[in-house]
Amino acid sequence: MSAAEYDAELDASGLFCPEPVMMLHNRINDVEPGKVLRVTATDPSTTRDIPRFCQFLGHELLSHTEQDDRFVYLIRRGS
Repeated sequence: MSAAEYDAELDASGLFCPEPVMMLHNRINDVEPGKVLRVTATDPSTTRDIPRFCQFLGHELLSHTEQDDRFVYLIRRGS
């Protein structure tokens, strides 16, 4: 995944629920509406929590992939 596919990044590796989503909540506010944030996490609960976060707050989950022991999300910030 190249940096051209996203505008900002958050590495929540090694953190456990609820920290990744709390960090995501703060970091997404630094991203302009319509821009893409790449989130990397190791906590499997993010596979449930991040899609719900996006749905609840109106952000678009563009992709979710697993790479080795990491979960990678691309999120387009809503307005």
